Amino acid sequence: MTPDRTAREIEPTRTELDARPGFAVLEFGAGWCPICQAAQPLIAQALATRDDLTHIRIEDGKGRALGRSYRVKLWPTLILLRDGVEVERLVRPESSVKITQALRVLS
Repeated sequence: MTPDRTAREIEPTRTELDARPGFAVLEFGAGWCPICQAAQPLIAQALATRDDLTHIRIEDGKGRALGRSYRVKLWPTLILLRDGVEVERLVRPESSVKITQALRVLS
């Protein structure tokens, strides 16, 4: 089965993410956030060659339990998961190179 690399806007539960096998990148942000919008091409470029992981885009904001459970404070925040466990975190990444370097932990 080919991994689903499509960013989704359906918010999974923390229990589902903790039990999720394989590699995943959680992207916490908000559609209206200019910093999140500016990071989109950087994230896309870094993920372009990684068809072994799933990118899950999560709309975050006040009262959103999932972001709080990961202690997300700034957007965008990328959380890299291996078999449901956080192995790396990037807050407001400024270059695709930094994202690509962080993705190396998922191998």
